[in-house]
Amino acid sequence: MQIGALGDIHGAFDAVLTIMQRHPEVSLWVSVGDVASNDGDYFEPVAPLHWIKGNNEDFDVIAAARAGGPLAGTMHYLANGGPHHVGPWRVAALGGTFAPGWYNTPASRLPRSTGRKTTATSLKLGKNRDDKRRHFVREEVVACKALTNIDLFLTHEAPRPFYPAGRRIDAGKTVLNDVMASMRPRLHLFGHHHEFTDSVRQGVRSIGLDVVTTSYLLVDAGTFKCERIDT
Repeated sequence: MQIGALGDIHGAFDAVLTIMQRHPEVSLWVSVGDVASNDGDYFEPVAPLHWIKGNNEDFDVIAAARAGGPLAGTMHYLANGGPHHVGPWRVAALGGTFAPGWYNTPASRLPRSTGRKTTATSLKLGKNRDDKRRHFVREEVVACKALTNIDLFLTHEAPRPFYPAGRRIDAGKTVLNDVMASMRPRLHLFGHHHEFTDSVRQGVRSIGLDVVTTSYLLVDAGTFKCERIDT
């Protein structure tokens, strides 16, 4: 059995449809977040898609999904923590981005958006850029560190070290390394930077995924052998 893995989608729903139709043998897919379009729209994939939050989402949609509200029948939101059961795997999630100023805030108290910004930059980056629900917090990190026997760990942010596009500044987050050292999952996938990388951190294979319009992964559910395929 193979499970597909998609990087950031950013509303490229036609690309996801093409990928899924190309692989009818793949019955389950996972995504590392940023599924929504810039307008906050979602879609109904032709195969089940299990996804974590990125930093460019409609967080009202995510809040409704967590409360049991409607989502497309093939869309399955994975809240931070776990374990979640995706096919034969036990999966842990830590979606969203790291913000030191909000890290110690309980997740339930992260402020929602005060209204959509309308500058050219905010439109390019996504809906409701000031919505603090885009971040993960300490209580969620602690919950992840307590998990054991995890097959797949999904995050939006990268662990350290991570130098996107060869830059000198490390964009990785130490808290993710700490979780991986405690959890010891069989595989870790992340997105956010739209750059494919394949390395080992804390003894765990850690793969950064391209944006979905560039490439995606097929992962053997038993052996965890990964194949990168150009979109």
